Amino acid sequence: MKVIQILGSLAALLLCFACGDGTLQQEPVRRSGQADVVSLDDDWRFIRYGLQADGTRVEEPAGMFETGVDDSGWEKLDVPHDFAITGPFRMDLSGNTGRLPYQGIGWYRKTFTVDKADQGKRFYVDFDGVMAYAKVWLNGEYVGTWPYGYNSFRLDLTPFIKVGEPNVLAVRTDTEKWESRWYPGAGIYRHVWLVKTGQVHVKHWGTKMEAENLTARTADLHFTVEVENHLDEAAKAVVKTSVYELDSLDCLGKRVLRFDDQTLELPSQGSGKVDMQKTLDDCKRWDIESPNRYMACVTVQVDGKETDRYYTPFGVREISVSREGFFLNGRRVEIKGVCNHHDLGALGAAFNMSALERQFRIMQEMGCNSIRTSHNPPAPEVLELADKKGILIMDEAFDAWASGKREWDYNKLYEEWHRKDLEALVRRDWNHPSVVFWSIGNEVMEQQNVEMTKHLVDIVKSLDKTRPVTNGYNDPNGGRASGASMALDVMGVNYFFYEQARWDADERYKNKPTIGTETSSCLSTRGVYFMGDTLRKDYQITSYDKDAPGWGCTPDRQFATNFQFPHLLGEYVWTGFDYLGEPTPFNSDNTNLLNFRTDPSKRAELEKQLAELERTQPPSRSSYFGIVDLAGFPKDRYYLYQSHWRPDLPMAHILPHWNWEGREGQIIPVHVYTSGTEAELFVNGKSYGRKVKETGKDFRLVWDSVVYQPGCVKVVAYKDGKQWAEDEVQTTGKAQKIRLSADRASVAGSEDELAFVTVTIVDGSGRKVPTACLPLKVEVTGCGELVATDNGDPTSFTPFQSAGRESFNGLALAIVRGKKGAAGKMQVQVSGAGLESASLEIEVK
Repeated sequence: MKVIQILGSLAALLLCFACGDGTLQQEPVRRSGQADVVSLDDDWRFIRYGLQADGTRVEEPAGMFETGVDDSGWEKLDVPHDFAITGPFRMDLSGNTGRLPYQGIGWYRKTFTVDKADQGKRFYVDFDGVMAYAKVWLNGEYVGTWPYGYNSFRLDLTPFIKVGEPNVLAVRTDTEKWESRWYPGAGIYRHVWLVKTGQVHVKHWGTKMEAENLTARTADLHFTVEVENHLDEAAKAVVKTSVYELDSLDCLGKRVLRFDDQTLELPSQGSGKVDMQKTLDDCKRWDIESPNRYMACVTVQVDGKETDRYYTPFGVREISVSREGFFLNGRRVEIKGVCNHHDLGALGAAFNMSALERQFRIMQEMGCNSIRTSHNPPAPEVLELADKKGILIMDEAFDAWASGKREWDYNKLYEEWHRKDLEALVRRDWNHPSVVFWSIGNEVMEQQNVEMTKHLVDIVKSLDKTRPVTNGYNDPNGGRASGASMALDVMGVNYFFYEQARWDADERYKNKPTIGTETSSCLSTRGVYFMGDTLRKDYQITSYDKDAPGWGCTPDRQFATNFQFPHLLGEYVWTGFDYLGEPTPFNSDNTNLLNFRTDPSKRAELEKQLAELERTQPPSRSSYFGIVDLAGFPKDRYYLYQSHWRPDLPMAHILPHWNWEGREGQIIPVHVYTSGTEAELFVNGKSYGRKVKETGKDFRLVWDSVVYQPGCVKVVAYKDGKQWAEDEVQTTGKAQKIRLSADRASVAGSEDELAFVTVTIVDGSGRKVPTACLPLKVEVTGCGELVATDNGDPTSFTPFQSAGRESFNGLALAIVRGKKGAAGKMQVQVSGAGLESASLEIEVK
């Protein structure tokens, strides 16, 4: 299957833009789509009804949407907002959703005024995501609803808006009957926008850019624009379109192409579409190593007057999939991917670009080139940033279809909403060059349903035929046996690759491309090591990276499988980051049984374990799956993936730490992750020998007879016979000092931009003390404020908003921001009993 397309990227906050006639302007652009857009994020009022955070209940009064409701006593806040992340953690709640009280009814109200100069325009509100069952009123009049909390949606405010007068926007969210298998968040947790247009304008998500006949220097562009006429009379619309280069600073460069003007005869209250084609010369392709982008600028004119301006960022690239792999611009690219849930750790589900940038940076440094949006449509900014950073995306729609995994999951919406939700996902994201796969589901109950699978694939294909469609199977044998997976372009397999040889021998599927939509599910806790056969103790899991649930495997095992079957397109590891909820193996989620739907003996064994977990209520708030912990600190496993995914990066990493007081003279196994092919290990200068990797078999080097004595462990790695990289760990002294470092030197005076401050406990020589678990206090003064703290410990129930936080194995995290509208300096100070405190200054601009 071959796919050639031009796709779009979301423009960032400050962007130079242009009119369709080529006239350049220097103005801020907030987002792709209509140019006349205003953020509605600031100055909301919020109150919670129904189930409360403490488990009590407050009945919801009637008429909360009315304009006369007194909201003066409500909480004042800005969105994005997750009303459940403040907790408290409660042991009576499910560990599966992080023991956080996300179920409740949230009411939001905002008053805004539209300028009299906008009289005669149309007005829309765009929600990037509301969790869940959003209902919207304007000035007491019902506007509309969108139940699925992960989708973006637009509602028309025009019939109810008052120009030049205050308008009251009221939003009701309801998660009381929304069940999840992970922490979903609650409330208006993504951005909100007021969009203004003329009566004749481009349809919402109404532009689509594709290409054909790509050569080394040219591409034939095919651009479609859908236009709506809301007048009570026919209109003649002129569509003007120019294309500009879009640089790394999100400003327009030179104009590279202008389409011929198009005239549309639009009936009253009707719509039309124009199709334009032209060749782009000196084309710069989008690639993971060179994410070149363009911007198509469209203006709509009626009687010579501009009625709308619309922006479509995009990139030019060619993809194809076959039995031989995934190809980007003609070369095979192995998918080195991770699955990620949408929460941002201590920030909860509330979207924040600074946090997302940090996640992407950490993943790319590891060698990750792709992300699966597990298991739902992501925030629009995820795709925007992926376009800019050169990250490939598997864009996923659902975790359930008509048969639910929970009583109140998507199954309640499927019949009425699945087409609307799937079409919304594809139309919103079809111009992003980063999106290379559509996924219609994950481990759904109907994996063997031929008709349903084909139906969903057909919906996607009716909108976009340029990308392959997949589905994540944890019953790949059932999907193949029934023939359901024949409707897919790519077979997505979750874990069960020991069947691959049999699948390869099946004539029906011998040419079917296959990808690991979930792999490994290795479990670990950062900085925790157990010796011998002990993998789990005190609700922590060894960081020797040897543990996995019954359906999973070690990273090494998956690497060997990928080597054995080189035609696999690659893998999406479960998961890149730890996430809130689903603390396998310490949760009693019965959907885990679905992984053994065809193995009664394993299913019965797991069922017994889950019953015991339900009885004992293990104290865990977050997952152990992450390659990186919840605070964003890499686990040892990070360096195992880096060693394999970045073979040209000279690196070596030793585990465990070397602070083992009381174990002198005992065996401490030492593992080394390196991109080298062999290495020699030294302990206090004594060589423990040189070990060599066997290609396709060894992905770590192990010295399992090292006798512990305090001092220094050093490894020297070699590649092709030449010294390649070194690493060492030392026995440290006692914890004496605190060291601070921030991921940025300055932040804007707003709630959007955050700084992440790493707190490290060090000894007198400045070495991290890897066993230090000490109480700390964070203080932020000056022009800043503390947002959250964390330490990556999956068993910590300290509220994320607490200034008191215990370090965990030598590390803690403080998230800070500048006060809104402030400029100057903020000071971050961290102290702890018996420790030399530390302070850090961050500029607020």
